[in-house]
Amino acid sequence: MASLLDPTSRGRVILVGAGPGDPRLLTVRAVEALRAADIVVHDGLIDPRVLDIAPPTAQRISVAKQRARHTLPQESINALIIAHVRTGAIVVRLKGGDPFIFGRGGEEVEAVRAAGLPVEVIPGVSAALGCAAEAMLPLTHRDHSSAVSFVAGQCKGLADQDWSGLAGKGRTLVIYMGVATASDIADKLMRDGVTPDMPVAVLERGTLSGARALRTLLADLGPMMAREKVASPAIIVVGEVVELSDAEDRLGRWASVAEGTFA
Repeated sequence: MASLLDPTSRGRVILVGAGPGDPRLLTVRAVEALRAADIVVHDGLIDPRVLDIAPPTAQRISVAKQRARHTLPQESINALIIAHVRTGAIVVRLKGGDPFIFGRGGEEVEAVRAAGLPVEVIPGVSAALGCAAEAMLPLTHRDHSSAVSFVAGQCKGLADQDWSGLAGKGRTLVIYMGVATASDIADKLMRDGVTPDMPVAVLERGTLSGARALRTLLADLGPMMAREKVASPAIIVVGEVVELSDAEDRLGRWASVAEGTFA
């Protein structure tokens, strides 16, 4: 079957992963798709330099989502994409990170296929991979971790989810969308048997200007988030591999400040 990037093929959808933020981490295929776009339906955290790759004549439509506040519900986004494709447009659905890692790409592919329309997916560098690489944090390591899991920290029924076995010795847990629920996440993991002194990293604004990589222990995760005023976008990494990273030890610094203040 011919690629959907064939310029003679009209009326199709291309889901494109925009990566973790830095435009230089786009794939060549993602750039090709953007240059062919008539319509770009994009997430809210996409760097403007990425949007500028599309032709000046391409219509740019933001469907930004924030906690508890969406520009459009997912069903409306699906309908918007399908409506533009049916006009014969090349629609690029531009998503942060990778479309199939907490990007609802699967739902959009299902909707487009159900409408009988062609769709292609171009993967992107996920936030976990891009942010970890910048912080020199290996998600797996022969001596420290032989398994890595990805979970969403912002969802209904968080306390009822079974995360047992996902974090602990020899394992790495990566938590997306966990800034607002960091204290609950730490409590949940400790209840599930993860030791309070398990190393944890918070990778804020990875690959973007103002990026921070902060390190502490699991029991201090919630308090550190508050002390450091961590804001989204950020991911949380739990596991022994954190100690190999360049993340700054904020618990040690806090202890030094406290000792100096109260000595």
